[in-house]
Amino acid sequence: MGLLLTIPFIPFIPVKQYGYDADGFGVWTHENNQKLIKDTANMIDLHTHTFASDGVLVPSELIRRALVAGYRAIALTDHADESNIEELVEKAILTADAWNEQGSIHVVPGIEITHVPPEKIAPMAALARDLGARLVVVHGETITEPVAPGTNSAAVACHDVDILAHPGLISSSDAKSAAENDVYLEISARKGHAMANGRVAFEALTADAKLILNTDAHAPEDLIDVDWARTVLEAAGLNEEEVETALKNSEELLMAVTD
Repeated sequence: MGLLLTIPFIPFIPVKQYGYDADGFGVWTHENNQKLIKDTANMIDLHTHTFASDGVLVPSELIRRALVAGYRAIALTDHADESNIEELVEKAILTADAWNEQGSIHVVPGIEITHVPPEKIAPMAALARDLGARLVVVHGETITEPVAPGTNSAAVACHDVDILAHPGLISSSDAKSAAENDVYLEISARKGHAMANGRVAFEALTADAKLILNTDAHAPEDLIDVDWARTVLEAAGLNEEEVETALKNSEELLMAVTD
């Protein structure tokens, strides 16, 4: 007589509608997908990374996940120096062109000039423009990395630079230079970099420099919605009016780089 195997009953558990699983990767239901995109597509994020540098996703997967998470615009700004800037700009443009043709999300091809000597920032930013980058970000003097002193000053003095990312303990004079040269100062949603957001906000507001909120996303769990963007800005010390101005600055810069 054979053995009788008893298979326990396992109840069906529906997949969650929105969010991330334990590994940080999104779990979505197909039937809710388009409704989710339509209802929440209002986030603009102009500083992200793919595995073309140190992110974890190919550009198209990052873009797709951003779209489903409620983004209407995203910039690809992988880390660049002399060794890879031409390749990165070319790839960003190819990806942006492919996605912009189908129109569900706007993709901006950009670059983040990272850990180069300060005197090289201006010529590299000019090169990025010549290569076709629509957005130039400079990796600022975050308190979590040994960025060369003088990087902030070189970036805010350069008319080819759009955003000084996570500028750490930025000086009053550099904030004034950013205001004079129309360089946006970043409030970062990224852990570590965000520890200096209060200082950045204070110096920017005092100097009347423009603030902008970005995620510096490297992985899908770094993507955020507008409600969390507001929270990060409020945590940096901005009042309600200043928060809305910072969010509008994202729109302003997006329009400027896509003309």
